[in-house]
Amino acid sequence: MTLSNAIQHFLLSRSTPNKLVSTHKTFTSVKFHQTRCQASNRLTVNYPLGLFILISIVLPAVRTLCNGNRCWRSCSCSRMAGFITTRAISSTPAVMAMIPGIYKHHRCRNNVYPRCDVRRYPVPDESVFWSQPYPDYQPPLYEAAVLKDKEWADLDVDDPAFVGKWNQLDGVVNRVSFVGEYEVRDGFPMNMFGRTGLRGRGLLGRWGPNHAADPVVTKWKVDQDGKPVVSETSGRRLLQMCAIERHDCGEWAIPGGMVDPGEKVSATLKREFMEEALSSSSDTEEIERFFSGGKEIYKGYVDDPRNTDNAWMETVAVNFHDEDGSIVGRFNLHAGDDAAKVKWMDVDSGVKLYASHANIVRRVVDALDAHW
Repeated sequence: MTLSNAIQHFLLSRSTPNKLVSTHKTFTSVKFHQTRCQASNRLTVNYPLGLFILISIVLPAVRTLCNGNRCWRSCSCSRMAGFITTRAISSTPAVMAMIPGIYKHHRCRNNVYPRCDVRRYPVPDESVFWSQPYPDYQPPLYEAAVLKDKEWADLDVDDPAFVGKWNQLDGVVNRVSFVGEYEVRDGFPMNMFGRTGLRGRGLLGRWGPNHAADPVVTKWKVDQDGKPVVSETSGRRLLQMCAIERHDCGEWAIPGGMVDPGEKVSATLKREFMEEALSSSSDTEEIERFFSGGKEIYKGYVDDPRNTDNAWMETVAVNFHDEDGSIVGRFNLHAGDDAAKVKWMDVDSGVKLYASHANIVRRVVDALDAHW
């Protein structure tokens, strides 16, 4: 194996959680260009080599100097990785890992907050991260009226009866982030991915991380004769996913939902799919067996339009694949109370989904070697 190929394999294994990216579909292009710069006669090397050096040499040293994971997750040392970029050789960009200090959320910036007329304070790309100075930053505070006196919602931080136990299990409420330890300023948890242009909780019930579970239920597309449908462009099979149309915004999404306090994620995954996508007459025992498996494909931050500086969405996404379409593939889909419509949606690079659900689905596509 050449050095270039070795670095390709190394970068690919680090780029996606659980190593689910198909190596022959999407890979990081690593080339070494040695060119003489006419002006300064400097030797230049492209960015992927810098990423290799950063991951294998520099970052482990920084972690040691920062004295452990706690500092590593929160201090500004990790920001040095922000200038590294990679390029994917495929028809679409590779799935970007959501890493604080590198990934810049965009669905929760520079827009009007959902279901109200509150406009977020402008946050340009160069001012997203907390490590970047933004002296004029004055985001408005917004708390939706629907949060008041709800069992599933926290009290206000200033309420004497509220004592939040941050970065830990707070009774039955899990305030631990999937991403790492978040900072708390003046009693308020801070979004690790940076500024959103809005303070408070907005529509979210919990201060800090709000945990959801997203079951990505898939099957292969077949024609009228039951034969697999194959893309003429890629030669790969076409994948279909169960998608719901959300009542609140009209966008298509994975049929997921919030994890109840003390509830196991596995129970949430099954419950949400059955409530939002299946009729009550479906074979319960067969559904139970189907949802006893599954493969975790993502666990982390969600670029959700409801996110604020002090409250944000995180999810665990699990793929449940019906290989021959004999289980959920044969059931009639039925939209539940939380969904306007439900359907088997063809999955490809043109799919438009709520929040960052398309990134999650792309991971499933790569894992199953399907057409994109």
